[in-house]
Amino acid sequence: MSGKTLNMTSALLNYLVDTSSREDKLLHALRIETAEDEYANMQIAPEQGQFLNLLVKLIGARKAIEVGTFTGYSSICIANALPSDGRLICCDVSDEWTSIARRYWCLAGLSERIDLKLAPALETLQGLLDQGQARTFDFAFIDADKENYDGYYEACLRLLRPGGLIAVDNVLWGGKVADPTVQDVDTRAIRALNKKMQSDKRIDYAMVPIADGVSLAVKR
Repeated sequence: MSGKTLNMTSALLNYLVDTSSREDKLLHALRIETAEDEYANMQIAPEQGQFLNLLVKLIGARKAIEVGTFTGYSSICIANALPSDGRLICCDVSDEWTSIARRYWCLAGLSERIDLKLAPALETLQGLLDQGQARTFDFAFIDADKENYDGYYEACLRLLRPGGLIAVDNVLWGGKVADPTVQDVDTRAIRALNKKMQSDKRIDYAMVPIADGVSLAVKR
């Protein structure tokens, strides 16, 4: 038995997906359509979407927020795990990309559960706080511009109820976080948040090497 995380070779990753993926036809179609976009690498992996769906179900979430929606794959995975009267607030700034998301939300029968806010996410999050919605959300998924990750994390932590869960994407950043020669703004922002979460006494915390790395934080 290994005492460390396995090296995920292409063959092993293919095996993992082949033997565990439950991606339905609609999500598959969305993934294929998104693959035509030059920024398709911003879409989460299917196994990651399935993981998010399971997490939302495990905590019995009814009210969730997503920071960074792109073409909607992760939002469908999250909203599908909510009860019929649940609510997912999606924060994004792109009408073009989220127009694809809206089309697939409709096809999935999830439009009534999802509230899209087309505005800078920090403004949307602060607006929710100003409306008195602190400590009312069950789940938050952060997957947007990395430079603002700390701000998103802090706002989502305030919005979450005790026992609520935050999932932060791209925390391994293609391995660049472990390369000291890489010092661009995004990489430094991810490194800083990773270090902050490790020592943050407000949360229980784990970093999971799925896809590009996901940090999980349960609010104490």
